[in-house]
Amino acid sequence: MSNPFVRIVEPLDAKQPLKKFFNLGKLEDVRYARLPFSIRVLLEAAIRNCDEFLVKKGDVENILNWKVVQHKNVEVPFKPARVILQDFTGVPAVVDFAAMRDAVKKLGGDPEKINPICPADLVIDHSIQVDFNRRSDSLQKNQDLEFERNKERFEFLKWGSQAFKNMRIIPPGSGIIHQVNLEYLARVVMDQDGYYYPDSVVGTDSHTTMIDGLGVLGWGVGGIEAEAVMLGQPISMVLPEVVGYKLVGNPQPLVTSTDIVLTITKHLRQVGVVGKFVEFFGPGVAQLSIADRATIANMCPEYGATAAYFPVDDISIGYLIQTGRDKEKVMCTKKYLEAVGMLRDFKNSSQDPDFTQVVELDLHTVVPCCSGPKRPQDKVAVSDMKKDFETCLGAKQGFKGFQITPDQHNSIVKFNFEGCDFELSHGSVVIAAITSCTNTSNPSVMLGAGLLAKKAVEAGLTVKPYIKTSLSPGSGVVTYYLRESGVMSYLSQLGFDVVGYGCMTCIGNSGPLPESVVEAITQGDLVAVGVLSGNRNFEGRVHPNTRANYLASPPLVIAYAIAGTVRIDFEKEPLGINASGKKIFLKDIWPTRNEIQAVERQFVIPGMFKEVYQKIETVNESWNALNAPSDKLYTWNPKSTYIKSPPFFDGLTLALQTPKTIEDAYVLLSFGDSVTTDHISPAGNIARNSPAARYLTSRGLTPREFNSYGSRRGNDAVMARGTFANIRLVNKFVDKQGPQTVHFPSGETLDVFDAAERYKQAGHPLIVLAGKEYGAGSSRDWAAKGPFLLGIKAVLAESYERIHRSNLVGMGVIPLQYLPGEDAGTLGLTGRERYTIIIPEKLKPQMNIQIKLDTGKTFQAIMRFDTDVELTYFHNGGILNYMIRKMAS
Repeated sequence: MSNPFVRIVEPLDAKQPLKKFFNLGKLEDVRYARLPFSIRVLLEAAIRNCDEFLVKKGDVENILNWKVVQHKNVEVPFKPARVILQDFTGVPAVVDFAAMRDAVKKLGGDPEKINPICPADLVIDHSIQVDFNRRSDSLQKNQDLEFERNKERFEFLKWGSQAFKNMRIIPPGSGIIHQVNLEYLARVVMDQDGYYYPDSVVGTDSHTTMIDGLGVLGWGVGGIEAEAVMLGQPISMVLPEVVGYKLVGNPQPLVTSTDIVLTITKHLRQVGVVGKFVEFFGPGVAQLSIADRATIANMCPEYGATAAYFPVDDISIGYLIQTGRDKEKVMCTKKYLEAVGMLRDFKNSSQDPDFTQVVELDLHTVVPCCSGPKRPQDKVAVSDMKKDFETCLGAKQGFKGFQITPDQHNSIVKFNFEGCDFELSHGSVVIAAITSCTNTSNPSVMLGAGLLAKKAVEAGLTVKPYIKTSLSPGSGVVTYYLRESGVMSYLSQLGFDVVGYGCMTCIGNSGPLPESVVEAITQGDLVAVGVLSGNRNFEGRVHPNTRANYLASPPLVIAYAIAGTVRIDFEKEPLGINASGKKIFLKDIWPTRNEIQAVERQFVIPGMFKEVYQKIETVNESWNALNAPSDKLYTWNPKSTYIKSPPFFDGLTLALQTPKTIEDAYVLLSFGDSVTTDHISPAGNIARNSPAARYLTSRGLTPREFNSYGSRRGNDAVMARGTFANIRLVNKFVDKQGPQTVHFPSGETLDVFDAAERYKQAGHPLIVLAGKEYGAGSSRDWAAKGPFLLGIKAVLAESYERIHRSNLVGMGVIPLQYLPGEDAGTLGLTGRERYTIIIPEKLKPQMNIQIKLDTGKTFQAIMRFDTDVELTYFHNGGILNYMIRKMAS
């Protein structure tokens, strides 16, 4: 059957054959011109898949009628052009694929049907840690240690790249996934199988949205959902509302893109955009570079939206040329977008589409700022940092409080480091990291940091030697232009040597602090500080010993490192005093926008990008030397503590099991608001007294060999024990922070895993109670897999972050939501009751179900299966079970 929506068009280039466009109705249907540009991409994807019988003509009509149906929970399929993965989520995906091949074979099917249909790129960027810093060989030593720790994982991934077609591995040391996507992988327009169509992507990392800044529609999904997409399953989604975010005015000279995104993050958290698209428009967009837009789009998960889309304009086209893309292909891209009405002119208001809601920001009102001390949305103007931190010291324990008694606010602890005496106090900076794709992808802030370092060194300023400084660029291009522009040596003099190409401190791979520093922090119970140019600062994420963590632009990271504390007012107090006794203020060394732009124009050139990326897949000799098996079925090693066949498919049959009522469940944990996926499934250090540590010790490993939870995601035995193992976990059942809970039958306080094991052995199902924004943060699938393995059958929360709800659905864990206006407090729930959750025979999306307590109380909650497809997954026990049955039959 031919696709009724396709038309043949003249070639865009005389050298090319005739191509097919998808008839988006630009000329034929006036509704198209009013659609948000992000919805036009969804429409194109629906049309493109019509002839595959994945999409009905009615779906196309629904999308064209977006303005009318956007509030009506209309379900539409979306099949992206590509999938991207990083190794922390990629390893468990490949583990699942290997186990699915085994399961399909057991059910009598062809195991090689488990193979990516949708092209996938996996970038290894999450494994390297800051073990070495402040030395010229830090990069090499960290990379050597990365391979020593992760050799088994890397061999497994190399096996996967050979066993599965359509999956490419970008080796370690290449850069951060989202920056590599922006600078190299993204196409903007696909030219494939005789068709032109817009590029689109989903990724197993929540910051996949960064690519929205280039005009490629993309967002993060759970690893489980991404695996299904790779196998050809479209994403089932409710047609989203689209919030138009109008930018006007020009930024002030001292403002960076980091300041703009932190301002937007706070604003959109207040507006409320969870589950919605945000699309940027207005004349202010034209003032932003692609790197600026990518910074804003990158932090989309922090303000809760699904996507943060900047339509393609001439600046986007110019960026493709700047980053070394083929000029002829770029010109074809532009002609295609013009032909289908998808090239935007932000200064032309007649192109402004309809939106669900419009909010506005005057860029001129943005001031230099940071965010913290515990959440990205808690913006603090730099001028208020000193006062705000001191207020937080004494405030009640919470997102903006540490509950330090007033008599301890000025405590000082003396310590010795490398033969010299120093002092630490509340607010002392002990980690200063220029890290993360959020900012290292942006030449203006990176060169700004380099120029500030140059001026600081020339003014005689230094950074105290005990502060753990680091620079982890998102790609080799960054090092290239920092070196060519002459600022790299000045960064090194302040301690900001390149320590690796990966996420590092931003994801908690910050490595150890000096022992004397840790002892001083512990002795004084100090609120020590990490300052990083990252996108997340949740409790316990960056480092166990930094209770306060602030997100800041790269130049401000250096400024706070020089100051050595966040208890400083930069306008009134000097950064330091040089050897001549002169006071040096931040304003004395802050580079102007004109200085930065002049250096950027001279040194950020296409040749750099071409040189770095043409050898990206072959430059790592350690990767090239790895030997991997060539078998299509993986041979599991029972002695491995990294790679283990998961139990998810044990006992799976072709016949469906009818979902049953959950009877007399105990509450394993009771939470407040903003429990993140870092709380549920931490990625960082494995504490020596944890269940996971005890397991690894029993397998003959020493603490030095534990590595991190993130690196162990290929082993369910470690990850189940690491579920809810965050040292900053706040559980209402216990009176102090920590990964413990009460086992109600015995009354004992136990580690969460140990309590869950006791319940499981006794045959008791479990649930979790939570407040608002449950599952905020990273898109890690183990935040759903782990609870599933603990025996948690359902979560009852006030609201969910989008990706985590999807992950729960993917694992067959029921996401329940209180009715509007109700919560645990209004219903009088203590969590000590036993809960019977009645599952009706006939289910429909977002239906109300009944919950009965052993106290006799009954109430209703919403079952958050939002689409019929999600209900199908639930009936199958999860999305992967569904795919196995589909492939086996």
